[in-house]
Amino acid sequence: MELGKGQKIPLNENFLTIKFERPDSALEIDTAAFLTDGRGKVAGDEDFVFYGNARHKSGAVTHNDNDSIEIDLSRIPRHVEKISLTATIYDADKRRQNFSMIHSAVLKIFGASSEIATFPLEDFTVETAIVLGEVYRYKNAWKFNATGAGFSGGLAALCNDFGIEVSDITPPPPPPEPERPKIDTSRKRSKGINMGRERSADTRRDEPPPTTNPRREEPPKKVELRKGQKVSLIKRGDVLGEIVINLNWSQPQKKSGFFSRFTNRGIDLDLACLFELKDGSLGAVQALGNHFGELNYPPYIALDGDDRTGSVASGETIRVNGKFADRIRRILIYTFIYEGAANWEEANGVVTVNCPGSPELIVRMDEYGSRKHTCAIALLENVGGTFSVEKVVEFFDDSEQMDRAFDWGLRWTVGRKD
Repeated sequence: MELGKGQKIPLNENFLTIKFERPDSALEIDTAAFLTDGRGKVAGDEDFVFYGNARHKSGAVTHNDNDSIEIDLSRIPRHVEKISLTATIYDADKRRQNFSMIHSAVLKIFGASSEIATFPLEDFTVETAIVLGEVYRYKNAWKFNATGAGFSGGLAALCNDFGIEVSDITPPPPPPEPERPKIDTSRKRSKGINMGRERSADTRRDEPPPTTNPRREEPPKKVELRKGQKVSLIKRGDVLGEIVINLNWSQPQKKSGFFSRFTNRGIDLDLACLFELKDGSLGAVQALGNHFGELNYPPYIALDGDDRTGSVASGETIRVNGKFADRIRRILIYTFIYEGAANWEEANGVVTVNCPGSPELIVRMDEYGSRKHTCAIALLENVGGTFSVEKVVEFFDDSEQMDRAFDWGLRWTVGRKD
């Protein structure tokens, strides 16, 4: 079975081997597994399995020399709800490397005797870390989620997001009975987990040495998404910057003649979103009903205003407070035609997503012919403390039908603008 991004499958075997494969071995890739609780955090450093801590104390997860991860689901500790499988590029920032330099990569999932599924990994740009996939509990069973979402910051950023304190330099000897050892990502010995991989002379002889002076590839300033493509926003430091989501559209060209009074109706195209917070709160931010949201209080999402004509140069804008990104589970950006005929081709809607340090993401509403009044444009999902942005562009009769399609669970009533 070949999986697509976001696809979930049941796991019917207890013994799994999951391997990240790529024909291009010039970059030095490290895989790891984070065993997390319901909050998405590890209980301790022992729940981080990688080349420096190759076997979980329960025996449930093992990191092998070939960078594959072995999992025995029957031995997973009770506090663990999810196992996040990751890949990072060693020293990516210093070497000016990212996952756009890797082609034809694939994640393979094996059972005890046969291959279960493959998951192609592609369409990366400036990312230096990837959450490859997630093995998670669901109603007393285990499933696999093909995540394929990347972001910047490498292994240190991953560790921080999963609740592990990281130091990029070798720390001094810790005081007696330290509360929490710091992990050293410089591959030197530390008093905490040893991040230094000491390879013998005969290890990985089949791999060429890492590129020492690779050609510098500047990150793109803009990325136009294809339908189904996901790109992750770049997180710099501990806090994600403010996310600005803007909708611009054009009015249909006016026609002359007797019937023009009936046909020359403008389009009132509204930008809106559904949100789900990690505490279970659900809702919508939209002009209809005056639900404009709040930026510094839940839901940490706000709609700037309501352009009823399409003539405002700045269009309509939704802002997401990146300081509270870890409290937001997902956001569905959508638009609906409050007034006017459903003519999406003449409206020529374009949504842009901007976040400091990330390329501008462009989502064009370029699937024409639909006469439905609601369009789901883009889905933002929280992955490792940042958001992956996926182009959806799918049309529905109304918001309630869209809600059901994305399993949001809100109750909808007819409303009007003041």
